[in-house]
Amino acid sequence: MTKAELIEEVSRVVEMTRKDSEVIVEAIFDSIVKSLRGGDKIEIRGFGSFRTRQRQARVGRNPKTGTRVEVPSKRIPYFKPSKELKDLVNEDHGAAPPATPPPVL
Repeated sequence: MTKAELIEEVSRVVEMTRKDSEVIVEAIFDSIVKSLRGGDKIEIRGFGSFRTRQRQARVGRNPKTGTRVEVPSKRIPYFKPSKELKDLVNEDHGAAPPATPPPVL
């Protein structure tokens, strides 16, 4: 799902104009980014949590030339889904049963 599709879905479900839905979706994303920049953790019950992880500085290689490149330390965003979200994603919706493995001879 793209951001535009998300905005359309919010607009349809809440029966708002597309412009109002876009403002809401942008506000949510901006709030998440602002919190992560500030070093905060965002926890949405039943969905998951967003946080940052610190990556240490390292020496990498330029794949084109093979020269050594110093890669500085940085913070990266990380999402950890909740147990409820994992269960919902893995819920069986009448799909075909999983294929049985071939017998071992």
